[in-house]
Amino acid sequence: MTHFRTGPAVLVLEDGSRFPGRAYGATGTTLGEVVFSTGMTGYQETLTDPSYAGQIVLQTAPHIGNTGVNTEDPESRRIWVAGYIVRDPSRVVSNWRADRSLDDALVADGIVGISGIDTRAVTRHIRSAGSMRGGVFSGDAATLDADEQLRIVREAPEMAGQNLSADVSVVEAQITSAMGERIGNLAVLDLGVKQATILNLAERGFDVHVLPQSVTIDDIRAIDPVAVFYSNGPGDPAASADHVELLRAVLDDRLPFFGICFGNQLLGRALGYGTYKLPFGHRGINQPVLDRETGRVEITAHNHGFAVDAPMDGTSDSPHGYGRVEVSHVGLNDNVVEGLRALDIPAFSVQYHPEAAAGPHDANYLFDRFAQLVRDDLSKKATNA
Repeated sequence: MTHFRTGPAVLVLEDGSRFPGRAYGATGTTLGEVVFSTGMTGYQETLTDPSYAGQIVLQTAPHIGNTGVNTEDPESRRIWVAGYIVRDPSRVVSNWRADRSLDDALVADGIVGISGIDTRAVTRHIRSAGSMRGGVFSGDAATLDADEQLRIVREAPEMAGQNLSADVSVVEAQITSAMGERIGNLAVLDLGVKQATILNLAERGFDVHVLPQSVTIDDIRAIDPVAVFYSNGPGDPAASADHVELLRAVLDDRLPFFGICFGNQLLGRALGYGTYKLPFGHRGINQPVLDRETGRVEITAHNHGFAVDAPMDGTSDSPHGYGRVEVSHVGLNDNVVEGLRALDIPAFSVQYHPEAAAGPHDANYLFDRFAQLVRDDLSKKATNA
């Protein structure tokens, strides 16, 4: 199937902007927050990242789909994006690892998309006006009156205030055994975890227990964990009060903690800081971040629309009584908090994706840092026992 042989489609933004194109993937109507990703590669990993739930993702790379999709690269059990926007979908699949085309995968998971539009113009518009609600209309929905399409878009929920963790989390615990020298059980709260994260943690010696987002502190204690990990995921951290309270119980138990992306925002809130929505977010695999401890600039993979509001200079005292905290990493494009480190309890987090599937591996050392933090904590507890 090629984009110029499909029926008409239109992207409608809540400010009334309209971008006509051709249907791509499934046909019908889809609604969500329209965001853009600047990754030049890794569209399959992007599509299957649960953090994109509720969002219509635009690829700024103009040519998408030439390597098809395969059964080895998905980051989760399905495609999670609410919709998909590309300029020029590939007419052929030309990679020996491919099992099927991207278009077939979108149809199979019911993902409504649009192709053949000026994605550069949409990106520039979002950068100026900010991320906003939108809708893709194709098939019979493409013939709806323009005012009716706009009404449908404006009635969709905004991303701010949404708790989407239950939509993407596992229902029952899943365990991945440690590889190499075993450290112990790791409790992973699944808020939208990626498979690459699970594998990185297992490779460091953890028996990785991926737990449903609805677990209690007693459920976590029951597996006798040596540490706790909060994953990436979709939604507004301000709407996840239960996960923040659970994390405070973890910190009160003095269990080592590591959080990625959404987990970073929830650590910030557990420590007593606020969070806020970015104008258009960070999404892509080429974002420069400064590690303040080493002075090293890392190129990192991002997918977040919210950020932590914490003091940037020096250390600050946790408003919730967890001691001194410092901003460990800073985004160099816009000076956004990209990492937190607690100095008086064993806890740290980063806003980006050190597992980076697909993407750069500059920050992969953070998994080693976490494993060492846990080993040091176990050694200290054994000495004091």
